[in-house]
Amino acid sequence: MNKDLTYKVNDVVVYGTEGVCRVSDITTKPFRDREVTYYVLKPVFNKSATVFVPVDNEKLTARMHRALSSDEIRAMIQSLPEQGAMWIEDEAERKVRYKEILASGDRIQLIQLIKALYFHQESQRAIGKKLHISDDHFFKEAQRLLYDEFSTALDIPRDDVLNYIDQIIAEATGSAPPGPDE
Repeated sequence: MNKDLTYKVNDVVVYGTEGVCRVSDITTKPFRDREVTYYVLKPVFNKSATVFVPVDNEKLTARMHRALSSDEIRAMIQSLPEQGAMWIEDEAERKVRYKEILASGDRIQLIQLIKALYFHQESQRAIGKKLHISDDHFFKEAQRLLYDEFSTALDIPRDDVLNYIDQIIAEATGSAPPGPDE
């Protein structure tokens, strides 16, 4: 087994659209005419799933990212007011780009995607409309990926993540967090 592995057993990683996973094992199994070493990932929020990632497959291992620490999350949240939104007018182009962002797991781009879709949702709501079904899917999926990682790193329930974000932004900007009716 390769001693120069990037991850070790019990590391918490984010893997593509699977989200937060724990490296439960590193194992070698026969595959065709050779032995292949795999990271065995157990998604934190889907206990019945198991993901095998070949250690020597750069395309797949590139989808694995070390999970953020609580300090990194706090710094990221404090930067939220400065983050731009990522709205793309052309629907087909938007779908392609948003799929790429979800697959990449880039947290800043996920935040920009969430902000863009949140503001678009609010503008649609103001005229009595809803988000397009694909936009709603991207919005929920981006929130799931980001909130699951925040929940795991901060050791708080997923349902408390938005309140935590509001609290940190309020501290950073010196304003009171929004109330439940705002």
